[in-house]
Amino acid sequence: MKISEIIDAMQDEIVARKCFLVDVTVSRDNDVELVIESEDGIVTLDDCVELSHKFEEKFDREKEDYSITVGSAGLDQPFKVLKQYLKAIGTEVQVLLKDGRKLKGVLEEASESGIRLKYSVKEAVEGKKRKELVEHDDFFGMDAVNGVIPVIVLD
Repeated sequence: MKISEIIDAMQDEIVARKCFLVDVTVSRDNDVELVIESEDGIVTLDDCVELSHKFEEKFDREKEDYSITVGSAGLDQPFKVLKQYLKAIGTEVQVLLKDGRKLKGVLEEASESGIRLKYSVKEAVEGKKRKELVEHDDFFGMDAVNGVIPVIVLD
């Protein structure tokens, strides 16, 4: 199975469930995995089951033996597509930079070219003995970002 064929066949079905496609993988054994995320909420079990059924309607098991798994993008997984970044604007995220830094802050902006993050770090301030919390609002190009992961906040 070709990933492009799967995307073409399933895109409208995914959008109809108010979701978007994050990733498609196909193993050598034809194990197909569709990873989706909801446009405005959470992915439900019904979303996954319905999309699995739609996949089976579109791809004949008699012609091509496969297994299908439909799941949601994990909360502990880095963002893969721009829509995930856009959905997370205004929320707390952890940014892993290619220079090794790990920053936690609020995602203020996202585009194909990069992200803007509002964050605080303890820094030496001139005239002070102790490091103080200094707020930053910086833009990081996607070429400097290794990954962005949502921060899970439990109430």
